[in-house]
This record gives sequence, structure tokens and C-alpha cells, in this order.
Amino acid sequence: MTLILTNDDGIDAPGIRALLKAVAEQKLIVAAPRNHLSGCGHQVTTTTAINVQQRSKCEYAIAGTPADCTRIALAHLCQDPTFVLSGINSGGNMGADVYISGTVAAVREAAFHGVPGIAISHYRQGKRKVDWDTAARWTKKVLADLMNRSLEVGTYWNVNLPHLEPGDPDPDVVFCQLSTQPLPVNYRVEGNDYYYVGEYAQRDRLIGTDVDVCFTGKIAVTQLKL
Repeated sequence: MTLILTNDDGIDAPGIRALLKAVAEQKLIVAAPRNHLSGCGHQVTTTTAINVQQRSKCEYAIAGTPADCTRIALAHLCQDPTFVLSGINSGGNMGADVYISGTVAAVREAAFHGVPGIAISHYRQGKRKVDWDTAARWTKKVLADLMNRSLEVGTYWNVNLPHLEPGDPDPDVVFCQLSTQPLPVNYRVEGNDYYYVGEYAQRDRLIGTDVDVCFTGKIAVTQLKL
């Protein structure tokens, strides 16, 4: 099994280090953005050069988007990968987020090339810190399950970890549907300037969707399709 690891928070983010810990026993390469690119969606670079710096035998810092990272890794850095893993993102990627998220775009790009992928994100409540060691442990368990399931070509997994209190029992894993409700659309207007002030935690929580599952303290797993 050979894995490609990427993210949208940047190659030096704690989340991708937690993901490395979760798959430490696997053969892998890291092909991740050199810079923080959260929320860049499925943007790709086609008109300028993309600088690639090899940091170690299996680690590449790429001056491009998460989708660029997947493209370059598949085309030049890793032959016949088993999975593309993206994350662990600092912040949830549920419902409408999957169209905004660079984390999810990285595995969607893999799906276009017929390579299965799993995006992993960690919902954050306010400014509370994430326990990345715990996130790595949860992720290892989820990946052990998902990477042993058959996955139709053109589909991919999206995983959202909940933000629990220290000492809480490990969360259940729930396979659920993606929310189709919009994010809160609220702005503060100052003259000609509009400042987004929508509160993520106030989004619609239709029972049974990934938003509701994760917000109620469980690991939400959705299967997405091109």
C-alpha cells in the first residue's frame, strides 16, 4: 500500500503531522502546499510555474493548491498509489464546505484520476485548541476501516472528527448523508465594504446529516461522488 498525503493548511501544519502519525507504518509520500491555502476549493495552476522543493526522501513542499499537489504527485512523484489522504484539516468540512474546501478538493482530484481518496477534517468549537494526538488516534481507527472497504470508481470519503472535551469517551463512527443546506450568509456593512459575519456553529443541523452527526459529538463519514 502506497499513500499520498496532502492538505490545504500547508505542509508545516500540525494536522498533516497528525495524519502522518495515523499512517506511520505505511509506505507514503507527502506532497502538500508550501503555504496555507484553506478555502481555496478546486483551484488549479495552469499559467505559471509550480515550484516543487524536495525536503526529504518522501516529502515535497509544493507552491500550488491542494489539487495541484494531487496532480503533481500522481503524474511525477508516486506511481500506482493506493489512496490519496488529505488533512487533518483544522476546521470542519461538512455539507456545503466540501465545495469550498481545498482539503476535499485534493481527494476529489484523485477521484477524477480513478484513485480512491479520503479527506479528514476536525471540527473546531470557537477558539478551542485541537488535541492532535487524539485526532491521530481517531483517524487511524477510521482509516483502518475505510481503506478496507470497496469504493466505486469516482467516489471518495469525507470524514469529520468532532470537538469533544478532554477525557470524553471516544466518539462513535456514523455513516451519514451530506447536508445540502447553505452556510449562514450574514454580512456587516461598512460603507462599500461587506464583512462576512456568519457563525459556522449556527448552520442548519438537519437530523441525520453530517453536520448534525459531527455537532452531536460523533465522527461523521460521508461517501461523495463526482
